[in-house]
Amino acid sequence: MRIGIIAPPWLPIPPPAYGGIESFVDTLARALSTAGHDVLLAASLDSTCPVPRLPGFQPSDPKTMGVTAFELRHLIRAYAALTDVDVIVDNTLAGPVVAASRTGAVPIVAIAHGPFMPMIHEIYRAASPDVSFVAISHNQASMAGPVRIARIIHHGIHVEEVPRGPGGASACFVGRMHPAKGLPEAIRTAALAGIPLRIAAKMRDSAECAFFEEMVRPALGSNTEYLGELSTKEKYVLMGESCALVNPIQWDEPFGLVMIEALATGTPVVATPHGSVPEIIEEGRSGFIRSTPEHLALALQRASSLDRELCRAIVEKRFAAARMAGDYVALFTQLLQRQPRLDTTSAKRPSTVRLPIGHAASAAPTATTSEATSRTA
Repeated sequence: MRIGIIAPPWLPIPPPAYGGIESFVDTLARALSTAGHDVLLAASLDSTCPVPRLPGFQPSDPKTMGVTAFELRHLIRAYAALTDVDVIVDNTLAGPVVAASRTGAVPIVAIAHGPFMPMIHEIYRAASPDVSFVAISHNQASMAGPVRIARIIHHGIHVEEVPRGPGGASACFVGRMHPAKGLPEAIRTAALAGIPLRIAAKMRDSAECAFFEEMVRPALGSNTEYLGELSTKEKYVLMGESCALVNPIQWDEPFGLVMIEALATGTPVVATPHGSVPEIIEEGRSGFIRSTPEHLALALQRASSLDRELCRAIVEKRFAAARMAGDYVALFTQLLQRQPRLDTTSAKRPSTVRLPIGHAASAAPTATTSEATSRTA
């Protein structure tokens, strides 16, 4: 197939550091190319993803993130250029609406990277009829409401590119400075467990800096170390040298890419039962799912007893890039045959999370508008 992929304009593909959507786009583009498909990527000028890219785009500028005019210009150019493809994969929020003005269009697969909310429902209802929506977890799809989900496809990574790690005495946190990511809770968890915590987190914009000063800095102690924002290579080293990734997210994150990255290094995950967590973490095998810092701390003390090779094997089996690409190709084939149907079998449904007595899940806080509409882990 000839597959056009539209990336968001804010960051290069792949991102130099933090960027979950951008990392996903890079992985999908390379996996489809490796599988023998012709991939044409619409991305910022400074992207380095090793597939053919459309010309005429501006360099990325994170300061423009969320600026409507910048995104619309990017999308208009992308859709105007992607005329000689079999299918278009759109990773933006506004793209499906921009595509509504097209005639005689090829099938469009829009990947919903953020949570479904009434505002998102309204936007997607205005999408082109040629658009088929993909959810990235069963939890996310359960909130789709009137938006018809064509398929549920879990993310994948190139596991062979992730180095195994030996583990270590410290735990780690990887994310960004945002209340939804649960960094204060991670710090408290590690403190209660008596285990050092090393923190790698994006902190660029004013809101992230304010959150750090108000909520994170006062919680830091002698047993915690803030490393700043790390490159992909540095991130894998940190994860691989940790006894566990502490991921106490405080919202229904559609898919926690950071968790499968940690598991690929052999490092188990200790996390809260929100969003996609129960679909990714296998209780007692690749990590532990608990609801409070106190119970997370008890689980963190046990994390070193888990089999690191099993953690990696689970990712190789369930979250490999080749599996993900195959799932997308199956959907593309179905759409090209004009036989769309709902398929919720491509991603493993979560089994019931059995928490010890007293570990009942608490309700996840509502994500902020900017978090919900534009970014994911």
